[in-house]
Formats: sequence, C-alpha cells, structure tokens
Amino acid sequence: MEYASSTPPATESMFLPFLVMFAAIYLLGYLVVFRRWSRQHRPDASSCFTSLFHGTPALLLALRAVLSNPTAAGDLALAAPNTHADDLALDFSTAYFAVDLLHYLVFLPHEALFVAHHLATLYVLATCRAAVRRGAYALLALEVLAEATSLVQNLWTLADMRRAGSPAAARAHAALSLPFYVAYTAMRAVLGPVWFVRMVRFYAAGAGEGAVPGWAWASWTVVIGSGIVLSVLWVGNLWFAYFRDRKESSRNKEQ
Repeated sequence: MEYASSTPPATESMFLPFLVMFAAIYLLGYLVVFRRWSRQHRPDASSCFTSLFHGTPALLLALRAVLSNPTAAGDLALAAPNTHADDLALDFSTAYFAVDLLHYLVFLPHEALFVAHHLATLYVLATCRAAVRRGAYALLALEVLAEATSLVQNLWTLADMRRAGSPAAARAHAALSLPFYVAYTAMRAVLGPVWFVRMVRFYAAGAGEGAVPGWAWASWTVVIGSGIVLSVLWVGNLWFAYFRDRKESSRNKEQ
C-alpha cells in the first residue's frame, strides 16, 4: 500500500522542558543524593538516578502512544503519521539521552561504546520526530520492551556499586541478579528481535513506500539491529558470569 508523500505537521516540542528537568534531576543526584559517594561511583550513580526518572515514565508514555494509535490494529501503523502522544514520548526520551550523553562526555569520555550508543539513539529519535514524522509506532513499541527492565536494572547497578562495602547492597544485588537477567533476556533477546524482524520485513517489502523514506528505515535498521546484538552479547556475558560463579560456589562448598 502506498502512503501520501506529504509530511504530517509537527506538534509543539516538549524537548527543552524535559531537557531542563532531566538536567536538574542529574544535578540533584550528583550534588545532594550521592554527594558522599566516591568520585569513581558518584557520576554513574547520578546517571542511574536520572534513569530511574526516565525508564518507567518512558515505558508508560510509549505504551500509551502505541495503544492509542488509531491504526494500531495492523502493520500499517509502522508507517503511520506520528501522533501527539508519539511526539511527547519521543521528546521525553530524546531529552533524557541528551543529558546522559553529556554525562558520558564530561565524566566518561573513554566509554566510546556508550557514547556511540547514545548518539545513535538520539539520531533515531530525532529523525523520527523532526524529519520523517512517521514510524514512531514501530520505535515506541521497542521502547516499551527496552524500558520494561529499566527500574530493576538501575537498582541492580546501584547495588553493584556498593556491594563491596555494604552487606545489604551485596544481598540486594544477589537477589536482583537472576530476575533481572531473566527479564532482560526475555525483553531484549527474544521479544525485541521478534518485533525488529517484523519492522524490517514491513519496510523492506516496500509496504511503507511514500511514507518512511528508505534512508530512514535503513539507518534505523542498522542502529537498532546493532543495539540488539550488543544487548544479547551483554546479557550473555552476565549469564556466563552467573553460572561460573555458581559453579565455583558449589565447588567451594564441597571442599
């Protein structure tokens, strides 16, 4: 099916208000909440603190946008014009990733992989929001899956930073690890790739012709596909370490 080639009008942007909000949350974490933490962990803890205010709200905004899309009943939604709810969700996440990118550039510029990830994510969000103005349904459905584990991941990460000197943090990290690994694997290594394949098949078949330009869906495919591969490798390493530690622990008990 061919779509009208005209680009739908953009709605009023909430990017700047959200940008100020996330910057304020980061500074609150850095200057107040984690002021007594070590220099090594203070920036990362502040990043996790900011992510706590992004992950679950972003999931809810994205879910609302997906469910309220008037064409959500079929694949045509993958190339449908962005709605106001879509634009709000995109602005929210774009602002968060901009602030977190600044965090990496200031405190962790050597983390090239994370800097590249944030730049690529911002590219996808910004082109969908401001250039193409279509296809947000496809991207926000992936965001629902990605942010479903955000809360537990941030708590797990904060506990990991403190577990060396805090028995409570060590117990929390141990208790969160298995549920987090299972949930992350389900969302990022199973459901995410399934949705990604559906997206790519739709666009590659030319079903969105006249709506989502080829350069847009092709570049989104590269960015999202690379992100999925890295997520699978990351959680795979976590599983490897988890079973290795269990094996070593069992061996020590036998001795």
